[in-house]
Amino acid sequence: MSETKYRTVMLIDDNEIDNLINQKMIEAAAITKHIYTHTGAKSAIEFLRNIEKLEVADTVLPDLIFLDIDMPLMDGFQFLDEFEKFGNLVKKKCKIVMLTSSINPQDFNKAKKYLNVKLYLNKPLSHESILGLNV
Repeated sequence: MSETKYRTVMLIDDNEIDNLINQKMIEAAAITKHIYTHTGAKSAIEFLRNIEKLEVADTVLPDLIFLDIDMPLMDGFQFLDEFEKFGNLVKKKCKIVMLTSSINPQDFNKAKKYLNVKLYLNKPLSHESILGLNV
């Protein structure tokens, strides 16, 4: 595949090993040229806030965000609440995929209430799930 599907992808997961594995899976699938990783939702929100202020925001913002639910300090749903406060540019550009080990139906139903959540996947990412992304 000569053309990548996404310019930039962001991984948000407090588990560094999960981030590393998912990063390697995304690299192997060759769907993006750039991968940002964050081990906390708070740092990811700050990162997005800082990018939003830049003139080049449209070219630097991630097209796709893989978001874990269960994280300390700020969980995935708190991230989504903060994400809702961003301007239209960020909300239109960044599509969110919940990537979690949670099999709780309440988490799935809660995630569906957020407009920016386009997909709900269970960990770990697989080659098939990455190639099958259509968000």
